[in-house]
Amino acid sequence: MAAYEHCYWSSADGLKLHYRLYPGDAAAPPVLCLPGLTRNARDFDHLAARLAGPRQVIAVDFRGRGRSDYAKDPATYVPATYVADVQALLAERGITRFVAVGTSLGGIVTMLLAQAGAGIAAALLNDVGPEIEAGGISRIRGYVGKASSCPTWMHAARALQDGNADIYPDWRIEDWLAMAKRVYRLTSSGRIVLDYDLKIAEPFRTPGNESEPDMWTALAALRDVPVLVVRGGRSDVLSQPVAERMVAALDRAELVTLPGLGHAPTLAEAALHDPIDRLLARAAA
Repeated sequence: MAAYEHCYWSSADGLKLHYRLYPGDAAAPPVLCLPGLTRNARDFDHLAARLAGPRQVIAVDFRGRGRSDYAKDPATYVPATYVADVQALLAERGITRFVAVGTSLGGIVTMLLAQAGAGIAAALLNDVGPEIEAGGISRIRGYVGKASSCPTWMHAARALQDGNADIYPDWRIEDWLAMAKRVYRLTSSGRIVLDYDLKIAEPFRTPGNESEPDMWTALAALRDVPVLVVRGGRSDVLSQPVAERMVAALDRAELVTLPGLGHAPTLAEAALHDPIDRLLARAAA
């Protein structure tokens, strides 16, 4: 596990929000990591361990996840609010140029940040695009917001394996155990529960709330910057045709498809090391 500092910032509606700061050269554009719908900053520890040092890495807990406060109003669990929260973080830290790494929901937030004029030097969009496959949305709606409580970490690992074996078919039990430590938390009563506010499901279950209406326009805001589109070969969220349209719509984009994986790659895959390094080099050029 890479060294990091727990840091916090405040949202416009008064929530205390958390991010991990992995130290590095403050003169280089930092890497800003934005997680998926039910995930948190811990997802990026492997990536941060590889990238931090030459640059800072900032891994965010969106509101309602990880160490961030839960929202008083569940209606704020929508992309537009996440964008505003991240803009507040960028302003507080004085960040005017950064590399965005967005997985799933984090990729949607990345595109919307670009549309809002954020200084994105390069972007990695992990298994998400302007169009989300209906099957993927249906699957996610089927599990998000459902409580899960386990007596031990091994039980949690087995639960994840049972529900996600088709996404990571080659994983061993130690991989599922590592994921459990990222997805669950230990309560004061000794139970192991999902590490997010179950109420994030409320707005997501309303069609249209998973993204904004015209995400192709948002993607176009990334036309002039280096973009790496990552797709799991078995993804039910980002189809291969949509991924190819994304690359065609951008001037400096690269597509990497990881065969055998579903939604979403972890970004720790060895096959992504060189593409990510190329992206960072192009951002610095």
